[in-house]
Amino acid sequence: MHAWPASEVPALPGKGRDLRIHDTATGGRITLDPGPVARIYVCGITPYDATHMGHAATYNAFDLVQRVWLDTKRQVHYVQNVTDVDDPLLERAVRDGEDWTALAERETALFREDMTALRMLPPQHYIGAVEAIPGIVPLVERLLAAGAAYELEGDVYFSVDTDPHFGGVSGLDAEAMRILSAERGGDPDRAGKKNPLDPMLWMAARPGEPSWDGASLGAGRPGWHIECVAIALDHLGMGFDVQGGGSDLAFPHHEMGASHAQVLTGEHPFAQAYVHAGMVGLDGEKMSKSRGNLVFVSTLRREGVDPAAIRLALLAHHYRSDWEWTDQVLADAVARLGRWRAAVSRPDGPSADALVEEVRAALSDDLDTATALAAVDHWAALQSESGGTDEGAPGLVSRTVDALLGVAL
Repeated sequence: MHAWPASEVPALPGKGRDLRIHDTATGGRITLDPGPVARIYVCGITPYDATHMGHAATYNAFDLVQRVWLDTKRQVHYVQNVTDVDDPLLERAVRDGEDWTALAERETALFREDMTALRMLPPQHYIGAVEAIPGIVPLVERLLAAGAAYELEGDVYFSVDTDPHFGGVSGLDAEAMRILSAERGGDPDRAGKKNPLDPMLWMAARPGEPSWDGASLGAGRPGWHIECVAIALDHLGMGFDVQGGGSDLAFPHHEMGASHAQVLTGEHPFAQAYVHAGMVGLDGEKMSKSRGNLVFVSTLRREGVDPAAIRLALLAHHYRSDWEWTDQVLADAVARLGRWRAAVSRPDGPSADALVEEVRAALSDDLDTATALAAVDHWAALQSESGGTDEGAPGLVSRTVDALLGVAL
């Protein structure tokens, strides 16, 4: 599966700072110290509807992580999946009387268009669950052989009790896990499971649903968590730098995935940091497909909203915060974009050398975009009030905003 075209990232003078970021597993900030190649895995979409602002906010956060790393003169190895077979996708296809593969292909294509418009840097490996199945089956077989998985009426479950580190990602107690498992695709009440929290690794073929040859597992399709584990281990290996996604993925998805990988390899941790973006709400509720309270990136683009303004609207909120999308949020972003573009359109201006370091310092501090935006606002205000004589300043500001914030002026 192919990703989307990459926008050029301008090189800035000097060198950026190492990223200090909040790690869900430890509950505090840690300084990431990747080698020459930083490794990041971000969980992708289930393509049964268009990209909404909650998606955009999540991918914006991890785009910033990449940009900070690139500014430190590192390379970045970025992997993202597409869950192109799953219950919500199949249910939507049945509801709409559409072939599930056609639905997945169409919505994945629209997602690529949205990411391109928002100048999100693409992954080097963009892998669908279906194409990953040949690599998933052997992992499930290995877990069975090791006694870390068991069969139940043809389905295969992972035994969470086989991982001594289980619970270390989310830090939740068993009751909280059980509640979230029921809400987020698990089946804690299924009879016969060794532990209510045990997640499915392989679902035996159901009538009327797609299935694939699972070798010794029989016909079926993979569970949600093992999909990402197989892709991450194949392309990044254990101990990669950042596992990313929305905060609703900390449990069960990232918790279960870490346990799968740790039992498979005998190593810990699966990722050095678990980084989670907050939820975007509308009308007092989390923006989600199940609720239908969505603001789509593609809809805003069709209405003529500049994608740079959409990105500025996202950047106005700290990536870990939960916030509300409103018309005013977008209006403020449109106004800010106008001020910035007016400021850099002049032939000279106040020196921007300090600005570069201010933006770098803000982003290296747990992606503090509000402080970064305020620094650019301050420079733009000085430009508007009194200007300056530095002929290189407007260009440097433009390159800084593009390279570090992903906004083209």
